[in-house]
Amino acid sequence: MAAVYVSLIQKGLKTIEDVPTYQGMRNQVQELLNSVKES
Repeated sequence: MAAVYVSLIQKGLKTIEDVPTYQGMRNQVQELLNSVKES
């Protein structure tokens, strides 16, 4: 599920604020985004 949010954010359809915070989802998405940007 986190990967879906990452792809939506990359396409500009969502922002990190749109990601729900339950079960650490927002943190997971942020970490994935950071790792994608660094590579």
